[in-house]
Amino acid sequence: MSAPRLLKPPAVETGAGVSVVAPASFANPDRVLNGFEALREAGFVPRPAEHSHVRGPLFFAGTPRQRLDDLHQAFADEGTSFVMCLRGGYGSNYLLGELDLERFGLRPKPFFAYSDLTGAQLLFLDRLGLPAFHGPMVAADFASKNGVHRASFQSALEGKPYSLGSAEGLRALRDGAARGILYGGCLSILVSLLGTPWEPATEGKLLFLEDTGAKPYQIDRMLWQLRSAGKLEGLKGIVFGEMLECASPGAAPQLLEQVILRAFEDFDGPVAIGLRSGHVSHGNVTLTFGVEAELIAQDPPELRLLEPAVAP
Repeated sequence: MSAPRLLKPPAVETGAGVSVVAPASFANPDRVLNGFEALREAGFVPRPAEHSHVRGPLFFAGTPRQRLDDLHQAFADEGTSFVMCLRGGYGSNYLLGELDLERFGLRPKPFFAYSDLTGAQLLFLDRLGLPAFHGPMVAADFASKNGVHRASFQSALEGKPYSLGSAEGLRALRDGAARGILYGGCLSILVSLLGTPWEPATEGKLLFLEDTGAKPYQIDRMLWQLRSAGKLEGLKGIVFGEMLECASPGAAPQLLEQVILRAFEDFDGPVAIGLRSGHVSHGNVTLTFGVEAELIAQDPPELRLLEPAVAP
């Protein structure tokens, strides 16, 4: 299936409303309140979805129907200009087969999420053409004092080109330069989608991969699975995230980097690591998947977002 033409949502101005949803797990109420306050201080008006406060069943933020209805309503809401999740966690996979793409296409909006929401974001991108805004969420990032990289967040919303480099954690593992369509998300979620109707279309892309709490051998196993499934064919370049807490106790600190270089020993393109987007220690960077970008893996390293993900 060929990729659809990008369906760029309108650019977002300060003062706009933001629909807040919880398509996966529920969030700590105090962090929700802190996140709302931070959004207001940034000049936006949060509008929580009807069921976003629901806790349960199990670890879910409501039933699949409640979460699905909230997501549909968030995009339909004429009083908001973008959509943001409270947090990730687990559970949005139960919504993938029920998402009404035609409804989302009627009023496209930037959709901010990462982690468990990688599947939904890439479904919107691959089937609808809606760019994915891999960036901060309300309770996960806005609730923390230094949780959001404001410059990339604002540039992505306004449609301004921007660059990321060593200040955002990026460093080169293998020198080179490449240009292509930026794509990716949480590594473990990408792997979980293999063999389903929602397999990611990673092939031929400038690929961003990130995760948290996975040991180096687990990272190696997931990369092996992607490679064996043909999902690493024709890549332009590879950027890994901060890979928060992805170390083995007692192992050499460079073990993860050695694993990555070994996994891509037959790949002659640029490889970088450390970019703080997704699961991060601080300053969550916004990346826009589906647009043209350029990776320069050298000293100093740089990832340039060359194309806006929103329409003027």
